[in-house]
Amino acid sequence: MAEFIKFDRITKFYGPLCVVENLDLSIAKGEFVSLLGPSGSGKTTLLMMLAGFEQATSGKILLDGAAINDVPTHKRDMGVVFQSYALFPHMTVGENIAFPLQMRGIDKAETAARVKQALDMVQLSTLADRRPSQLSGGQQQRVALARALVFEPRVVLMDEPLGALDKQLREQMQLDIRELHRRLGLTIVFVTHDQSEALTMSDRVAVFNKGKIEQIGTPRQVYDEPATRFVAEFIGETNLVEGVVEAIEGREATVRLPNGAQIVSAVSDGVAAGQGVYLSIRPERIDLAEARGAARNVLETEVTDSVYQGDHLRVQLQNEAYPLIAKLGRRSREFAPGTKVFAAFSAGDCRVIAP
Repeated sequence: MAEFIKFDRITKFYGPLCVVENLDLSIAKGEFVSLLGPSGSGKTTLLMMLAGFEQATSGKILLDGAAINDVPTHKRDMGVVFQSYALFPHMTVGENIAFPLQMRGIDKAETAARVKQALDMVQLSTLADRRPSQLSGGQQQRVALARALVFEPRVVLMDEPLGALDKQLREQMQLDIRELHRRLGLTIVFVTHDQSEALTMSDRVAVFNKGKIEQIGTPRQVYDEPATRFVAEFIGETNLVEGVVEAIEGREATVRLPNGAQIVSAVSDGVAAGQGVYLSIRPERIDLAEARGAARNVLETEVTDSVYQGDHLRVQLQNEAYPLIAKLGRRSREFAPGTKVFAAFSAGDCRVIAP
């Protein structure tokens, strides 16, 4: 897909502090891209520069091939949704949604038609005459979303818009926003620190750390094929075990662990034989049994604890060299502490990561 938004070597300083460093990122028209990272990683600053609320110290921001660094915020044709909703308390729902159209000089008849369409789109058509104080948090967020979409912006920017909602409502809003994106073909740039949120909603995820993008890819790529230790640990949960690469054959590497065990794992480019590496193994990819079995990779371990967590069993394991965590289906057998078990997983279920 052709690039629609382009960040070209963007750097941003606040005084002596560099918060975004020499960053490149391209986003296609109609794409949903999440900027994911911990607090202070630069993701919100990048969004604010795209919106025009902040200026880049150096580098260019392009929209559909044209530089917009010097274009005022109100002329960038972007809808913005914040976590705080930012609704006008003295206006009704309909008046809040109509506001950006009025600021653009749209006549009353077209404004009324667009407001009705926007209300239908977010399933709030019966609440047009209520004030924000009469709405739930989820309803207020839908109003904020409708207001951002009603003037048909070229890009929709969302800065942690679901952070104030409870878990159940947040998960429903994730699905609602994803459905709107697919139905309307919106270009969405979405800032979040919630890994599950990014994986659920996005076409691609850009993982931020200390002002840089550590990895960008599809949700499956950043979860199953983490490029760095930070990505492996930040997205989901993983077991990281140090080892040394003994051999590489095609896309697989043989890694010797501290206790002498050999593991065959998927490997990325840039890893060489003899190199010290981390082996990343997702807990849910590990099977446990008291018999060794025929799996390609098997580690002898002992159960130290087992906790029922509703949809899975979280099992803590230990051997003479390193701890492991396994997540088993809720109908799996529970192993008592002290039980000797074999932890088994395939080569495709673990990943070699360079330090």
